[in-house]
Amino acid sequence: MDFTPTEEQEAARELAARILGDLSTHERLAAAGTGTDAGLWKALSAAGLPAAVEEVGLLGLVLLLEEQGRVTAQVPLAATGVYGILAVARHGTEEQRARLLPGLREGTAVATGAFPATGAVTARAGRLTGTVGWVPWLRDATHVLVPDADRTLWLVRTEDAAAVEPVELTAPWAAARPVLDGTPAERLGDGAGPEAYEDVLAVARTAFAGLQAGVCAGSLARAVAHTSVREQFGRPLATRQAVQLRAADAHMDTEAIRVTAYEAAWRSDAGLDCAAAALTAAWWASEAGKRVVHSGQHLHGGAGADLDHPVHRHFLWGRQLDAYLGHGTALLAELGDVLAEEVPS
Repeated sequence: MDFTPTEEQEAARELAARILGDLSTHERLAAAGTGTDAGLWKALSAAGLPAAVEEVGLLGLVLLLEEQGRVTAQVPLAATGVYGILAVARHGTEEQRARLLPGLREGTAVATGAFPATGAVTARAGRLTGTVGWVPWLRDATHVLVPDADRTLWLVRTEDAAAVEPVELTAPWAAARPVLDGTPAERLGDGAGPEAYEDVLAVARTAFAGLQAGVCAGSLARAVAHTSVREQFGRPLATRQAVQLRAADAHMDTEAIRVTAYEAAWRSDAGLDCAAAALTAAWWASEAGKRVVHSGQHLHGGAGADLDHPVHRHFLWGRQLDAYLGHGTALLAELGDVLAEEVPS
């Protein structure tokens, strides 16, 4: 395997880092509240970054999401990339790709997904009925990808839902709950079954693990900067062995999240089975991610307890990603089942 970014992937990452670094400031994030920074999303779209996802693949998307997580930018890049651009490009019909992808590439359309499936949605004659939990960035979305009880994928226009009920999360992800009551829907693809659902789920786990790697890297960078200048008894905190060990553990956890996300993304782009790799990345992102953002806040001392401090935003995102990915224990149990199925009887 080779995780070395291509020229296109590296160029997209550098462009994203520059735009996100310039525009996703602490003051701007505070002004955005719990909603999306529409100006930042417009800037990213104008630079062609959503459109680049098709070309750079899942590994490229992971690199972009690392940069987003590093500054906790409030834009629907992960949701649109996973549940919109990659899902339609991989599993949509030729007509669906021609009709849906242009808007998603330009950022004028935003997609998200009601994943993982709960089995509570039924489909009959192209209409969906059932209960769906909260969906990230649904308040910004024009389309939501919904799996039914048979794991068939359906695209629902947000405006067609009976209602969109706002939900406030730990992280400011503009989430909401769609009400499906005979809601018209469009089947994604032509005859795609549960295998399409499994692929989208693996892609989502990998992408959001990449986002967590960025969140953790940003949290750790802030902790290192703080402890390097904050003095206690005439010495910077960073010279204390306990601080060094805590930061080193956080660094190793962050690298583990990153490398497992890269492996899962590389396998997906190469057309290899990536279910176990995606679960591994999600487990690291969930379990290690919690440790890192707790360490980042702890190493800030009293400042870390300030709800308005930038590091607290990383803490909230890290905990929300842990919840969204499914928590470590459940992921580990699912990974065990996948690995058991791969062992010959």
